[in-house]
Amino acid sequence: MPDKVFTNNQVVISGEVVSEFVFSHEVYGEGFYILELSVPRLSDAYDIIPLMISERLIDTKQDYRGCFLEATGQFRSYNRHEETKNRLVLSVFVREVNIIRTETEDEEIQKPNQIFLDGYICKPPIYRKTPLGREIADVLLAVNRPYGKSDYIPCICWGRNARYAETFNVGSHVQIWGRIQSREYQKKISEDEVEKRVAYEVSVSKLECVTEEASEC
Repeated sequence: MPDKVFTNNQVVISGEVVSEFVFSHEVYGEGFYILELSVPRLSDAYDIIPLMISERLIDTKQDYRGCFLEATGQFRSYNRHEETKNRLVLSVFVREVNIIRTETEDEEIQKPNQIFLDGYICKPPIYRKTPLGREIADVLLAVNRPYGKSDYIPCICWGRNARYAETFNVGSHVQIWGRIQSREYQKKISEDEVEKRVAYEVSVSKLECVTEEASEC
């Protein structure tokens, strides 16, 4: 399939492999596996990002933990039915993958975590301030795939980007640049039970509204 089909959803990411392959699903005899990647931030923190990889791209029987891997692809979502609700599940769908070094080698490598999305606002943005006065806006972006499908990508904006995102309307055509990040949170299961979960979202560094009619943004 021509690359131009995927220009509205582009991810480049690299980091250290921290899990073995876990089988996800099979499509027309092709197996897909989840592999977790530890990607450092500019601070001392790091994100654990799930990659969805075809068995045709890499030997899924090998253990690559401790190796450094670079992948390109798209950030994709699907709804997984849990009890009475659907849960949005996100991962990087890998199109190309390369083992770039092992942890025993000394040479420095770049650890990129870059994403570009071109899509449409599908829920009113939620703007808020933290107790310390930091401005945040949550944006849900629908990014079209071929054959009538779409991915729904949660994005988080900060500062002036948050103030700008607050002005967007549902249906506004928006382009976003940023990085994928993971975030732990507590999910209340019952009165006595709380479960730790991980959410994935795009931390926005730049965004533009490209809707033809400026009044829609």
